[in-house]
Amino acid sequence: MRHVISALVQNVPGVLAHISGMLASRGYNIDSLAVGATEDRQLSRMTFVVVGDDRVLEQVRNQLAKIVTVVRVDDISATNFVERDLMLIKVAAPPGGKRSEVRELVDIFRGRVVDVGDEQLMIEISGRESKIEAFIDRMRPFGILELVRTGRIAMVRSGSGGPNSDPESLPIGD
Repeated sequence: MRHVISALVQNVPGVLAHISGMLASRGYNIDSLAVGATEDRQLSRMTFVVVGDDRVLEQVRNQLAKIVTVVRVDDISATNFVERDLMLIKVAAPPGGKRSEVRELVDIFRGRVVDVGDEQLMIEISGRESKIEAFIDRMRPFGILELVRTGRIAMVRSGSGGPNSDPESLPIGD
């Protein structure tokens, strides 16, 4: 089972290394990871995806709870949430028919061409993981020259109870 975990952490140097190192040392694989500032300058939000059963999820949560810089941990997988990935992809697209085909697919997938070269295009696309994967599959025949993706980010939808009322939420230090 895939678990999307949101951790609110103190915005201090070394937190990312500490948390990812702790999880790796215990044999948990992080499928996706994204970290960024929040509305509070003193806090950052880490969103990561781990794959495993409920026992694995509970162990990950317990390990995170032991880290002093972790303020709150939420398993948002059980809630109604929005998740997004961002990708930049550079594909071979010589002028003419091939370039037109790529641009048409970019439009269909609601992406944007962000750089145009003589023989290639760089495309920005965001959305659910399945959309990103489908776009990659469509670009393979053209020739993917380079690809970079962010980790998944996620937020609980309004009216879904949110992290503060979620029984799966684990506030640290309360």
